[in-house]
This record gives sequence, C-alpha cells and structure tokens, in this order.
Amino acid sequence: MLVSFPGQNNMLVLRSFMILFFSCITIKINLCFPSIPSSLKTLSIDGHFDFEQVEHAAKDFGNRYSYIPLAVLYPKSVSDIATTVNHVWQIGGGSELKIAARGHGHSLQGQAQTHRGVVINMESLQGHKMQVHTGNFPYVDVSGGELWINILRESLKHGLAPKSWTDYLHLTVGGTLSNAGISGQAFRHGPQISNVYQLEVVTGKGEVVNCSEKQNSDLFYSVLGGLGQFGIITRARISLEPAPEMVKWIRMVYTDFATFTRDQEKLISGKSTFDYVEGFVIINRTGLLNNWRSSFNPQDPLQASQFKSDGRTLFCLELAKYFNHEDMVLVNQEIKTSLSQLNHIPSTLFISEVQYMEFLDRVHISEIKLRSRGLWEVPHPWLNLFIPKSKIHSFAQEVFGNILTDTSSGPILIYPVNKSKWDNRTSVVIPEEDVFYLVAFLSSAVPSSTGNDGLEQILIRNKRILDFCEIAGLGVKQYLPHFSTQGEWKSHFGPHWEAFTRRKSTYDPSAILAPGQRIFQKLIAYS
Repeated sequence: MLVSFPGQNNMLVLRSFMILFFSCITIKINLCFPSIPSSLKTLSIDGHFDFEQVEHAAKDFGNRYSYIPLAVLYPKSVSDIATTVNHVWQIGGGSELKIAARGHGHSLQGQAQTHRGVVINMESLQGHKMQVHTGNFPYVDVSGGELWINILRESLKHGLAPKSWTDYLHLTVGGTLSNAGISGQAFRHGPQISNVYQLEVVTGKGEVVNCSEKQNSDLFYSVLGGLGQFGIITRARISLEPAPEMVKWIRMVYTDFATFTRDQEKLISGKSTFDYVEGFVIINRTGLLNNWRSSFNPQDPLQASQFKSDGRTLFCLELAKYFNHEDMVLVNQEIKTSLSQLNHIPSTLFISEVQYMEFLDRVHISEIKLRSRGLWEVPHPWLNLFIPKSKIHSFAQEVFGNILTDTSSGPILIYPVNKSKWDNRTSVVIPEEDVFYLVAFLSSAVPSSTGNDGLEQILIRNKRILDFCEIAGLGVKQYLPHFSTQGEWKSHFGPHWEAFTRRKSTYDPSAILAPGQRIFQKLIAYS
C-alpha cells in the first residue's frame, strides 16, 4: 500500500514548478540569443562584425579574467559605433546584450570585456586623420582608438607634444581618458584628463555628442575619468606644448623615507626646475647601481661601485629635465643648483642624456625584452593607490616595513601630485588633501608558481595592503579601481556616488556600456 504525505506532495509540486520555471527562462534566453546575431547582421554599417574569431577580445594585460563576447565590431566610422549602441539600447531589457569598448587591451581586471556581448575594437576606428593645429594654443584632434605613441610621433613633426603622459605610451586615448592618465608630469600639468579641450562621445543611447567645458559640459566631465560608464570616446582634442629635443634623466637613492618624501614634495611645490618627478621603492635588491650603468652614468664611479643595496629598503628619486641643445649650459647649471638642495646619498647620483622620444617611450624597451623572454603575457595583479600626504608615512612604515619583504615581483612606483592640477568636475575619485601620492604595485606573477612570485601570494599581499589601509583609516582611493559589489563602489565614490548614478541614468539609462567595470547591472525583462 502506498502511503502519501502532504508535505511530500507539496515538495514534489514545488520541485516540478521550479524545474518548469527555470526551463522557461532557459528557453526564453535561448530563443532570444539566436536572434541577436542576425539582428546585428542587418545593421547598415561601414565596418563589420566578427562572430567567429572573438577569443582575443576575452584577453587583456591583467591576464586574470576572460569573458567571451558574442561578437566583435570593427568600426570604420563613428556612425558604426552609434548605430550599434543605439540598436542595443532599442532592444532594451529584452536581451542581456551589452557593449564594451576595447582599446589596446591593457585593462587589468576584464574592464574592457563583456560576456556574450559586443566588444568594439576601437583601434580599427577610422575617419578623420590625426590633425595637429599650431598657434598660440596648439592642439591635436585624434581618434579615441589612437595610441599615444602615434600622437607623439605625429605631433613631434610639428615641434609639439602633449603635456601629460602615462609611463607606457602604447595605450589608446579613450582608454587613458576614461581613467585619468598619470605620470611624472602630473605634478605640473595634472593628469591627461586635465589637458583635454573637447570630446566626441557616443552615449549609451547611441547619440553622437560633441562636448567641452562650454558645450554639453556635464557629459564632458562625466566621461573624463568615468570608467567608460557614460559614453564611448570616439574623438578627443588634446592640448599640446613645444616639444624639447633632449632630456636629462636623473636617478639618486635615499635610505630614509622621510627625507625622500620631503625632497619629492619640495620638487613639486612652486616653480620646479624639473619637468618630471617620480620615485620607486627597492627592497632587498642585489647590485642595484650596477644595473643602472647600462643606461646611466654614475657621477662618482668609484663610490657608486662600493654602494651595497643587498638586504636594504631604499627609495629612488627619478627626475627629468627637458631641454634643447642651445640651452645646455644654462640647464646644466640649473640642475646642479637644484640637486645641491637635495639630501640623497651623493655616491648614488646617476645621470643620463637621451632624446625626448626615447625617454617617453622608455617602458616599451622593457616590454620588448620581457616579450622576448615570454614574461609579458603573464598575470599582472597590479594595485594602484592614491594616498593622502598626511598618511604616507604610516602607510610606508607598515607596507614597506612589514608586509613586503622584497620587490622582486615588479616595480613599486611612488610619487606625489598636486590636487590643484586635477579638475573636481570630472568623475575620477582622489583624496581630499592638497598633495597626495600615487603608490603603484606593478607586479608580474610567475605562471604556476606557488611561491612569493606566484599569483596567489601576490593577491594575498595586495589584500593585506588594502585591509591595512581600511583598518587604519588612511583615506586611500584606488586608481584603476576594481570592486566586486556595488556597496564597495559606493564606498569608493563616497559623496560623489549620487552624482555618478545620476549621470549613469542620464547618459546610459539601460546600463549597456562597460559592464566589465561591474558597477551597474543591466535589468533584464524575462516576461
């Protein structure tokens, strides 16, 4: 005899209902997706979609995340991008389709990827040629998919160059302007987003909008440092200045962190002799100064050869002075006077003289060497932090004194910038103090390693650093930020979160753009 229990019947009914419900959702999604490629194929564009060879768009420099897109768009015009975005916006919540603009693939955490969405290959964007305009206020008009190295080459033909840079130039304009774009020139000129006159942007509705400080200014400042959330930068007008011919490239070492930062802060205040101020941390490195000899000349070769870096925590100050050949005598005197006011270890002073292009493209030389050894396409669990000046000593004491035991995984950059050179109308988030530091842990993980140079151990160290900053209340902000929850994003933006969400609802109301940032979720209608 069969015995029936009411609870069991209810459970069977519930299970049957759940299976049916999820089956319907699966059918709905599966019915929806096959129609999407065909609808994209019907769009009237100058370029083309690729639905087959898409795996490369699921890779980036960070080499840690991989999201396979449905298609890659190779646009030949801005209209191609606008048509595609508008099409996805018109579909609305009827599909999961989202759009990611991809430049040179130098994102770290999958920010330029989208799962089963459309990746736009910005480097294929054609249209108006790069145009350099001379005069009292020179500028260059460039595509959002143009590389900074190409802008440098073209503008140098006119004796001009952009004012603010990143350390690595093989990045696209749209990519760096969506973050900030900083290097050792930022103390004087601000980040790259402080040196833009005008933008052309495709919003999340597919509208093509020209914007500047005077025209559609809210969109202009939203997009600058906006992490790709409000629009795709398709064109930019970049401020230029007269380009120098040569660079005096200088390095020196400190053993005392307080002395090191005091000199750095002195160099970025007032009228500085130097055009570039950076620094880096060296922990337990053997033969440091000998390694410099291939590119730099020691001012005291004998003393430099006797300097030992083993087992020590050292701080290197890196400076650059731009000049033309006819000014060399005056420049040498200026440098000598300025260096005499610093408190570095005298025997560690190294000076090199290089062409302007060689100095700006210096990281590319390292890239070529690393690629030849198979060490470029490895995981890069980078951590970039903005730290208030008042907290930098507490940070250094714990991180450089306790958490880190060496710097063998990659360079650690550290240098101060002036907040006055940053425009608070942009979307980028920085500390409130007048001076703050960039500290960048540029680690490369050795594949398959379980030691200190392996990915897992580097991520553990990164978390220890972030946890310390949080517990100690240092007021640190991430640069190139990455968070897993919207709550973390709210904390990151702080009082700026409300304005950020307002801008999102205005310019990308369906949350189509840059889903890889994981800030907003597109609402999907299943009914």
